Amino acid sequence: MTDFFQGKTALITGAGRGIGQAIALHLAREGAAVILAARSTDQLAATVTRITAAGGEAVAVPADLSTIDGARHLRDAVTVRTIDILINNAAVVEPLGATTTVPLDDFQTALTLNVVAPLTLTAGLLPGMIARGWGRVVNISSGIVGRPGNMIGGNAYATSKAALEAHTQNLAAEVEGTGVTVNAYRPGSVDTAMQEWIRNQDPTRIGETLSTRFRHGHETGALLTPDLSAATLVVRLSGTGNGEIWDVSDPQ
Repeated sequence: MTDFFQGKTALITGAGRGIGQAIALHLAREGAAVILAARSTDQLAATVTRITAAGGEAVAVPADLSTIDGARHLRDAVTVRTIDILINNAAVVEPLGATTTVPLDDFQTALTLNVVAPLTLTAGLLPGMIARGWGRVVNISSGIVGRPGNMIGGNAYATSKAALEAHTQNLAAEVEGTGVTVNAYRPGSVDTAMQEWIRNQDPTRIGETLSTRFRHGHETGALLTPDLSAATLVVRLSGTGNGEIWDVSDPQ
């Protein structure tokens, strides 16, 4: 452990499980106080217990970021604290299937959770970071942005993550020189509940191509652990890079 994260507070969304939980655990072990946000109160409570039992500091704030009101509620709930690090991790892969069959309301929900919620939280916390002259914002993206045609049946997810990266780089240019950095992170193919859920879907609903792709990754042992992906991200937070698209496979 270094002392870099001592005295700093991080907000991590989607922190009840998977990559978000792993990021929270790593930051807490490094000495940061962590605020965990997700929809599942049980998973949040279990994560808080793990962190506090190990001597860390953690609090849970249940939040549904699939609505604008939910994102605003979380923003308002945490602005009473000094937030130094924001990890926008919460996301949804649904709706899946041929674009012509996807309900537009479901597409809109995906954009709200995957793009509008990170923007809402960032806009609420950014003024304080700028005023203090230091802050870190990381938007969890996906490697699919670099090859969107490889995820046939996942148009909403690919579109939203591409939008999130564009937002990241535009905002990074806006805050250049303030001491705040804004970057995106592509965590790789990670063995999460989301991956398992996709593998278990009926191929006739989500498309045979998408189903085969996700099942193949699991069957060949190609998936990373959440812990490994999270560790690769956390080590980058002490750097000063801004407007970058980090990938788990990049050299440290």
